Amino acid sequence: MARTKKLVTDETHCLTPRQLEILTLIRDGRRNDGYSPTLQEIADELGISKITVFEHVEALLKKGLLSRRSNKARSLELTASARLPDERPTLLPLVGRIAAGRPIEAIESPDSVDLEEVFTSRHPVGVLTVMGDSMIDEHIRDGDLVVYERRSNARNGDTVVALIAGEEATLKKFYREKSRIRLQPANTKYDPIYVRDVEVQGVVIGVIRRY
Repeated sequence: MARTKKLVTDETHCLTPRQLEILTLIRDGRRNDGYSPTLQEIADELGISKITVFEHVEALLKKGLLSRRSNKARSLELTASARLPDERPTLLPLVGRIAAGRPIEAIESPDSVDLEEVFTSRHPVGVLTVMGDSMIDEHIRDGDLVVYERRSNARNGDTVVALIAGEEATLKKFYREKSRIRLQPANTKYDPIYVRDVEVQGVVIGVIRRY
């Protein structure tokens, strides 16, 4: 069953699934017909009462996500503050599956992938552009974007964003040894970096590459 997402425009505007449906109907109506549906048309489409629609619309007007011209019918319109989930730049169409081994039957299964959900974490998330090829054997190339959790704790084998001597930042595999920390590159051209202490600024959770 598909999940109904909440729309968050900022910290004070968290919409209910019903309000999101109403906004979507109004947006689609203006796109397709050039004017917004009436409250009764929205009610009929959603299977709810006109009074319930009126209450939701009034709430959306107060939040600044809808505007309406006085004494003009079908004039409801989304404001610039309203961002619908299917318009987010992080939302990409997921068409289906493709084989990278033996060929399989091509089956289209229309869906979507939200990059913000793919890389969701209980920690804050950041993105860095990779410069250099020291992590090439970990399939991290020059120019790639690495997605990392902003946290200071790391386990052996994690790929970390490390700050050395409070000045130099590097992307390496993290290993804690007896009396030192080894920052291991993933390229035989480079030697490991050994330090007594290091400031871990994050742990890599994903890589984005554009060809």
